[in-house]
Amino acid sequence: MPPHGTYGVFKTPAGWVAAMASERGLARLTLPCATAEAALQELGNTGGARRDESHFTTLQAHLAAYFSGQQVCFADIHLDLSAGTPFQQTVWEVTRHIPYGQTRSYGEVAAAAGRPGASRAVGQALGRNPVAIIVPCHRVIASGGRIGGFGGGLELKSRLLELEESGWSV
Repeated sequence: MPPHGTYGVFKTPAGWVAAMASERGLARLTLPCATAEAALQELGNTGGARRDESHFTTLQAHLAAYFSGQQVCFADIHLDLSAGTPFQQTVWEVTRHIPYGQTRSYGEVAAAAGRPGASRAVGQALGRNPVAIIVPCHRVIASGGRIGGFGGGLELKSRLLELEESGWSV
């Protein structure tokens, strides 16, 4: 992360999240945590970045709406996914375009990323997704409709899918 990075922590209806941005865009975002301190710990090393919550006002508004059960498009959030490998970046971009309330299988994402049969590699790439929710890896499920894995745990993945299906808040 360049030294000119910015980070912040803020409360959403689902809990505290922390975000880190470079000059190129949002580079890391935590899943909701119980406390601001836990969110900052989850964010990890800020590498000399300056803290400025006001840098994230659009992101804060989008996350507040999303966790309140509103359909939100995060397309106006610029991302910096440069920390990923070329394959990871492709998987994250494919996943970013899965519409709200819909799911895709790991195999479908692999095929869309140009690597049919690479379902496990897709799962590994999604496990390293630095901006969950914005790149909605919770919308990727196993074949046959099984929920599959999720860095925030299967309970949170289920709640996010229910949120998008029903519009209830988290």
